[in-house]
Amino acid sequence: MTFSKGLVTVNVRNDKLTMEQIILKNIRVRSNHGCLVEEEQIGSDYRVDLKVTADLGKARSTDALEDTVDYVSLNRIVVEEMAVRAQLLEVVADRIVKRVFAEHHQVKGLTLKVAKINPPIGGDVAEVVLKIKEKRA
Repeated sequence: MTFSKGLVTVNVRNDKLTMEQIILKNIRVRSNHGCLVEEEQIGSDYRVDLKVTADLGKARSTDALEDTVDYVSLNRIVVEEMAVRAQLLEVVADRIVKRVFAEHHQVKGLTLKVAKINPPIGGDVAEVVLKIKEKRA
């Protein structure tokens, strides 16, 4: 196995299958999710991390955008879904997961973290994080 740091992790191999990961770290958005009236009116800061796993062997040889998972599109999905209000982060995260799988057929699995920064929970808590790991059915 070989790994590289940064946006793309390459060459996670077993005998027959090569899978790579594309990682978007620290996507920052402001949104109005939450159950409290104040959260709807004032909003909160969020940080989203998205890691997708796919076979990108063809892209490595063709150098063509259509043969990879476009990280610009992944970022757009996150930003658009975070802009649609929900009471629960679970609902927002589920929408992101469903859109990634629907719009990027090369994606075989993903890990998504949605962090609410300084949540209004009556204590000194830096963030609350929801983490979802899913594989394509």
